Amino acid sequence: MNIVVTGASRGIGYELVKHFAKNEKNTIICTARDQEKLEKLKKECDHNPNHGNVIPFSCDLSSPQSIHSLTNEIKKHIHSIDILINNAGAIVNKPFLELKQEDVQKVYQVNVFSVISMIQSLFPLMNRNERSHIVNISSVGGFQGSVKFAGLSAYSSSKAAMVCLTECLAEEFKDQNIAFNCLALGATQTEMLEEAFPGYKAPVSASDMAEFIANFSITGHKYLNGKIIPVSLSTP
Repeated sequence: MNIVVTGASRGIGYELVKHFAKNEKNTIICTARDQEKLEKLKKECDHNPNHGNVIPFSCDLSSPQSIHSLTNEIKKHIHSIDILINNAGAIVNKPFLELKQEDVQKVYQVNVFSVISMIQSLFPLMNRNERSHIVNISSVGGFQGSVKFAGLSAYSSSKAAMVCLTECLAEEFKDQNIAFNCLALGATQTEMLEEAFPGYKAPVSASDMAEFIANFSITGHKYLNGKIIPVSLSTP
């Protein structure tokens, strides 16, 4: 399978690439801003026997030009995409009245606008012969009716936008053999969680969550389309 994972330099994205790389039949395009961390990830994957082909690309998702360049590079290596996982995320933990416009723009640029740009840019490469799958990684914080937390208004509202976007795209492209689903993740032990809740210990590791996401991305589109699924050990 040909798989694209954004936000692969740390946390869940990093573990996702490692999981997919266990299958030698997979080619994984992994992106993030930090090329050095991506190269470290590739070396870690390459050390395992029968590993998949991991291809790292540095990409600043806040830059449309960088996404355009990424798309051109991807085309040099693969002709179609089976799975696209929009995993990259940005967070600002700040009281609402202290938020500056650049704070909100930063969060929405990565969490919403870059997802739109990635899907638009890579859409022509999505595999139509066999049903392909676009998985958007949201947060239970953006799930309607879930508990909300002070200081995370920009982050949670951006993740709610991703939820609605997923539903819209699933409807618009329901006849094109591409499934769109969204996973609203609960607390997972990552660097981003530490930024939001310093000192809090999550009940789920990044590796375990990545395993769930990977398995869902491979099989979920056979049964689901346009679904928003909370993945949390607590009730939203």
